Amino acid sequence: MSILVTPETKILIQGITGAFGARHAQLSLDYGTQVVAGVTPGKGGQFFEYKQ
Repeated sequence: MSILVTPETKILIQGITGAFGARHAQLSLDYGTQVVAGVTPGKGGQFFEYKQ
């Protein structure tokens, strides 16, 4: 099964504070994808910094 992501796609990233999730969040943001949320169980209230 393929999932097509375009610049108009809004996504939520599970595990965004981990190395793998953070890397793919950064790649998605660089591509122009609208990241609307990121979650990691047990780590509420943290911020993910976008590096341009």
